[in-house]
Amino acid sequence: MVAFILIMSGLVWLANNTVQNLSALGKDFDFGFLFNRAGYDINQRLIEYSNDSTHGRAAIVGILNTLLVAFLGCIMATILGVFAGVLRLSKNWIVARLMSVYVEGFRNIPLLLWIIVIFAVMTESTPQPRDFRGPDAEASMILFDSVAVTNRGIFIPAPVWGPNSGILIAVFLLSLVAIWAFRRYARKRQEATGDILPVFWVSMALFFVPAVLFYFILGRPVSLNYPELGGFNFTGGIQLRNSLIALWFALSLYTGAFIAEIVRAGILSVSRGQTEASYALGLRPNRTMNLVILPQALRVIIPPLISQYLNLTKNSSLAIAVGYMDVRSTLGGITINQTGRELEGMLLLGLFYLATSLIISGLMNIYNNSVKLKER
Repeated sequence: MVAFILIMSGLVWLANNTVQNLSALGKDFDFGFLFNRAGYDINQRLIEYSNDSTHGRAAIVGILNTLLVAFLGCIMATILGVFAGVLRLSKNWIVARLMSVYVEGFRNIPLLLWIIVIFAVMTESTPQPRDFRGPDAEASMILFDSVAVTNRGIFIPAPVWGPNSGILIAVFLLSLVAIWAFRRYARKRQEATGDILPVFWVSMALFFVPAVLFYFILGRPVSLNYPELGGFNFTGGIQLRNSLIALWFALSLYTGAFIAEIVRAGILSVSRGQTEASYALGLRPNRTMNLVILPQALRVIIPPLISQYLNLTKNSSLAIAVGYMDVRSTLGGITINQTGRELEGMLLLGLFYLATSLIISGLMNIYNNSVKLKER
């Protein structure tokens, strides 16, 4: 309590001293600038925005862009990390060495360099939009002429939500709930009786069948707007800019290399006798990994994995190197330069990263408590 009182007293003194020094310089401590006109454009956005919008809305656009690349990066990094971590333990010498090259290569080169390299490759090695024009075009769209890969980004079809599309979304969400409930039931039944239900195939059926049936029953409420070449660039669809893709791939590959080592260490922490005992009981290797090794390895994997998710989220602030407009570029960059509110802007920026980190840590700790080994 004494330490807490001393720390809080010090913080209060610092805040009061800061306000007094600002007043002496003719500056006040005010967040009213968030309601002023921003006056700048944001190239990648998830919500409606124009240069007539406020600085507050520009900050929200940057926050959503940061959360987008962090979410995509965590998913892709986890997949790559688990895949590479398991393959590093492969008995195939070539596969194990290739994964070692990937892990050591990405871990020992700064992330900023990987972001710039991937951005340069995507910009310089992909065709220009004009290369898609005419019967003698040097480039062509892929996936049944629905996706265009250019030096300005990747253009993909955009969904067009029509009448009854809300019902279709509700059906899909109910399918996800049904998958979760069935997997939980199957796990409890296996623990009680030993019977193994076809969880994978039932989950796939619940994922696709209800949504597809209601899609046709409701009269195809969702359609696609395909990108088309018009003028000097593609129009329609969704444009994924090279800055977003480069940042996403670099963060995923870089963090995935660290996750691979975490997964490898977690698997190696399980005694080899556990594997041999499961084989002696007749379990196949994949069942051994899912039922014996991973449940015990997760208690070693999850805590450092949380740190990697936090690092990935904070490392997304390097987006400014390739022009991706995240919260560091909007609120912590252009807004501060235009308004001169550097203290307020940096304070809000720090609070955003703090809140995001605490939320990620809290959710992962909840998952960690759910998968930890429970003794009788």
